[in-house]
Amino acid sequence: MVEKQRGYLVIIGGAEDKDDDCDILQRFFTLAGGRKARIVILSTASSDPHAGEQYRRIFTGFGAEDVRVLAVQNREEANQSQYNNSFSESTGIFFTGGDQLRITGILGGSTLGSALQKSYRQGAVIAGTSAGASVMSETMLIGGLDDATPSKETIRMAPGLGLLKDVVVDQHFAQRGRIGRLLAVVAHNPYILGVGIDEDTAILIDQSGEFEVSGSGTVTILDGRQVTHSNVSESSPDQPLALTDVKVHILPKNYRFNLYKRIVSMPAK
Repeated sequence: MVEKQRGYLVIIGGAEDKDDDCDILQRFFTLAGGRKARIVILSTASSDPHAGEQYRRIFTGFGAEDVRVLAVQNREEANQSQYNNSFSESTGIFFTGGDQLRITGILGGSTLGSALQKSYRQGAVIAGTSAGASVMSETMLIGGLDDATPSKETIRMAPGLGLLKDVVVDQHFAQRGRIGRLLAVVAHNPYILGVGIDEDTAILIDQSGEFEVSGSGTVTILDGRQVTHSNVSESSPDQPLALTDVKVHILPKNYRFNLYKRIVSMPAK
């Protein structure tokens, strides 16, 4: 699941509140050190070089000690030696939304990508919203049919950043009717946990592999470890999938889930 590294992961389903209480962004800011936070916003997922400016203004407004935007747009730039120590003093790194393939295609195996991994191992909090959420896992969803009957054709997968093991994250989950495509992920490998995160909702994963739900929506967990039957290997690409005995959890704010033990913890009363 989550390797025993020092950093937190804050994985956001997209469209988080940026105007009112900003609950999720405030949680990231606090985990990153509050007024001592030194935050880097990576807007690589977007082709718009100004995509990170709204977040820069928000975290600066919270009172972070230092906030900067890295709008790295190609691999040539990501491999420049100046990025070897880009995050050496960073306490928080935030991925904006956009296209997750831009993140992996530009950062994967690059100088900047290696610096990111090192920073996480040394304790930085890594957050991502929308596409920046999907990219956290070892294998990520890069596309598929929303609100569709699960089938082999429902999903497209690719390697992610690998910060989260044995989990596939989907975002904008309830709003775009994505349970079918996440069920297809579980059918392909029932050991993989499917985690669907609604908009304005996040999971905050600590060093022990336990996460807490934050925000106004819910997190859907699909656990296929006890699946007793699937037709995924013999079905045709457009044939509906059969899948029996999938365990489903729906968790709102303050509920917790242990990714190692696959156990839900109720909120304290």
